[in-house]
Amino acid sequence: MSEPNNSNIEEDTEVLDDGTRSILMGIISQLSKGMDLHRVTLPTFVLEPRSMLERITDFMSHPEIIIKANQLEDPIERFVAVTKYFLSGWHIKPKGVKKPYNPILGEHFRSQWKFEDGTEAFYVAEQVSHHPPISAYYYASPENNLRIVGDLLPKSKFLGNSAATLMQGEINVSFTNRPGEEFFITMPNVYARGILFGTMLLELGDIAAVRCPKLDLVCSLEFKVKGYFTGSYNSIAGKIKRESTGEVLYEISGKWSDEIYIKEGVTKDTFFDAKAARIHPKIVASEESQEENESRRLWSKLTAALKINNQDLATEEKSKVEGAQRIKSKNRESKGEIHVPRYFKAEGEGWAPKLKCVSDDPQTAKKQIKDFIFNTPPPSPSS
Repeated sequence: MSEPNNSNIEEDTEVLDDGTRSILMGIISQLSKGMDLHRVTLPTFVLEPRSMLERITDFMSHPEIIIKANQLEDPIERFVAVTKYFLSGWHIKPKGVKKPYNPILGEHFRSQWKFEDGTEAFYVAEQVSHHPPISAYYYASPENNLRIVGDLLPKSKFLGNSAATLMQGEINVSFTNRPGEEFFITMPNVYARGILFGTMLLELGDIAAVRCPKLDLVCSLEFKVKGYFTGSYNSIAGKIKRESTGEVLYEISGKWSDEIYIKEGVTKDTFFDAKAARIHPKIVASEESQEENESRRLWSKLTAALKINNQDLATEEKSKVEGAQRIKSKNRESKGEIHVPRYFKAEGEGWAPKLKCVSDDPQTAKKQIKDFIFNTPPPSPSS
């Protein structure tokens, strides 16, 4: 099968009307090149109607890939499947240049999945720090011996006609029935192009990597941005190698938004087809039954305003949430209190779930994890 030369990018682009662009230009005129955008309040028309804590679940949209990975006895095939899992999460996104809500401190998102074989998976994400912004998350399917822990530290910078989000942090994938076999994954950066002139477009760029020290395997993935005169949108290129010798085992190419290919020797096959992939639905509690700091309930009025394109109301509702957050922060400071995360604690250079001593028995572990995510009470601030 040959790669397509070009792909339709209409769904990836957005043309702003003069009024909308003038608002954005007014904000950008206050910035200097290289400035950190974290403290800048962006207009609501650039928002995707969901929190970043929910956006992370896009990487759990094709669970069959990562579940089947653990069923492969060949370690190289297992590594290839974990790489495929990582590449399968990028194609799910809204039209144009949209960014999820910045979670407030203490915000959390919880969900679960039920699979055809009767097994389940559970997920919790929490905003564990506000300055700098850090999101920590935990996904587990004990019946499938699967555990994913990660943290995300996005840092945004103004680059002239572009804005860059540097995606710091790491994903750790492990199979609990294979001790010591951990896969460490880093992410590409995100670029919003055309924010001053031209058509607005979202691109992924730079280098991401999948690495498993125990298996002596590494995959370096280049997410390519389109040049002015050459290249195409959403392209990727990568190689899976033995880390100790540099021996190339596979080559990866294609588009993360369309078809991705894998090549071994002279044999080239489709690796992942985003257009044909079925998104496995997650189960989320109704907004009415969620806690006040749970993402969908917390941002429900902003989301409703965005869905009817009422930007004035959206701005008002966004300001209410952020204003309440600032008041809580000042109250803590005045009392000398420190925010204590509910589900995660700092560990080494990252964050880990507070759940410890998980049983080796899948059914017992399932009960422990479910109870941890859905029944852990909020902690009291520490002084």
